[in-house]
Amino acid sequence: GDMLMKHPQTGICREGCPFLALVAFSALLFALLGLWLPALAFLLVLWLSSHFFRDPERVCPQEGHCALSPADGRIVRIEQADEPFTGERLTCISIFMNLFDVHVNRMPVDARIENIRYYPGKFFNASLDKASRDNERCAYALKADDGDFVMVQIAGLIARRIVSYAEPGDMGKKGERIGMIKLGSRVDLYLPPNYAPRVVVGQKVFAGQSIVAVRRQPCSALPPEDRKSSPSPKNLSAKSSGIKAPAL
Repeated sequence: GDMLMKHPQTGICREGCPFLALVAFSALLFALLGLWLPALAFLLVLWLSSHFFRDPERVCPQEGHCALSPADGRIVRIEQADEPFTGERLTCISIFMNLFDVHVNRMPVDARIENIRYYPGKFFNASLDKASRDNERCAYALKADDGDFVMVQIAGLIARRIVSYAEPGDMGKKGERIGMIKLGSRVDLYLPPNYAPRVVVGQKVFAGQSIVAVRRQPCSALPPEDRKSSPSPKNLSAKSSGIKAPAL
């Protein structure tokens, strides 16, 4: 069936509501008791927590044959790596989310979720290479019209829980919420061979909004006069540095 969209009514993801309610109650209780220092401390925790659990709406670009970023964060790695389902060596784009990024993850493409595989593991710093194979993670096999993508949520040094909103067999639309990772973490996106990255290491991206990869256009599909000017993945990456941040 279709994957259930998660539309927050307050701009806060539902996983954060119980925690925020408890912190708010604690702040109110200390204030009523006249203990202003603990009350102010809990108010500070409430503000920081509401920032972490925020879930703003995003407007997806209408460009076809492209993959959107599955996470907010910064590109920390673009290299060949073995995808977790078949071991096929594919181009992998790694996005690191710090504590202040939105931690809700979104579908990179319109696709059917063929398989979901959860790996319990350790909790290394999510920016390290060993996190891809040793940390707690959840992998999604996505079957799209353009090819097979793999998205992997990786728990970080602090994160201890990966949340998934999807089930195998679900149909997901580009930009739909697929899950979240609590606190600092990382998301890897493995591209099919006919896709090329359109981002560079160090670039800031936003889930459901930033285009991170595009389908390669075969030279045979171009008019002869355009074949020499066909953009290479390197040129595409260079053109993509001007992504604007959404209003949060």
